Amino acid sequence: MMKDVIKDLSELRLSYEQGELLETQVQLHPHQQFLDWFNFALAANLHEPYAMSVATADAQGRPHVRTLLLRGATETGYDFYTNYDSQKGLDLAANPYAEFLFYWPSLERQVRIHGRVSKIAEAESTDYYHKRPRDSQIAAHISTPQSGVISGRKELQQRFETLHDAVAEETELKKPEFWGGYRLQPESYEFWQGRPNRLHDRLRYELQDGQWILQRLMP
Repeated sequence: MMKDVIKDLSELRLSYEQGELLETQVQLHPHQQFLDWFNFALAANLHEPYAMSVATADAQGRPHVRTLLLRGATETGYDFYTNYDSQKGLDLAANPYAEFLFYWPSLERQVRIHGRVSKIAEAESTDYYHKRPRDSQIAAHISTPQSGVISGRKELQQRFETLHDAVAEETELKKPEFWGGYRLQPESYEFWQGRPNRLHDRLRYELQDGQWILQRLMP
């Protein structure tokens, strides 16, 4: 019989006291504000500050969330790469909206970015694919359909080793047609800074008629 390891979570709490987030302190454009925070997280040597939770929903509205790596960030959009036949790819084909969440606990900060997602140009995906380590390129070929059921770790390893040996003499691998990039074009950002007494700072930028409108949200 399983025993409860933790019976009461109500007393597990921290007081957030790292900083503040005021309207007078932020950039006029949310992308520049994101870069300020992101570069600060990089300089602080946080573990993979470019890791983000990516939430999608299928045609029936059922949500799916997973952790991915940000691979590009400009004013025009935020990029990640995956298998087009994955659950996230299927979701985006049916419902082309997603939300990213960056959480940097040691800084007591998080950023949410919401927007419409579209595929990156094939040439850009191909260019990025060839920048990846060769073993990662091979993994992209054999990990299909992504999230498909296999018999065990041994089968996965055998697929990898078989293709690894088969392409040993090839200097460059062709990008799989089912693999490539997506770009989220932001429609809103939310910057969250933890504060004492749960009176957190939440500033939202929302795109309205081509202009970014800054609003403070209740904690």
